[in-house]
Amino acid sequence: MKKPSAKIKEEIARLQEQLKTAETREAERIGRVALKAGLGEIEIEEAALLAAFEDLAGRFRGGGGKSTGKRNAATAKSASDATATLASGTAQGGDHEA
Repeated sequence: MKKPSAKIKEEIARLQEQLKTAETREAERIGRVALKAGLGEIEIEEAALLAAFEDLAGRFRGGGGKSTGKRNAATAKSASDATATLASGTAQGGDHEA
């Protein structure tokens, strides 16, 4: 039996709220880990930090640390520096949150 459109819209709204809650929880977790690693004290452009996070995510996904190519050549060096900082900061942090 097919659902009426009103029920589908209610379900979509409920799922969007669940997604928002899950994303908030994930962002808070990642933020806590980043602060423990000392990223809150680093002066770095957002584009370079994003590229470093993309490289880090690729490394854990088994992609060899390749970014999605969203950064430009001007930020490539600072992004690789940020990746090194992320890697060394994480290793020094000692506390690993799962």
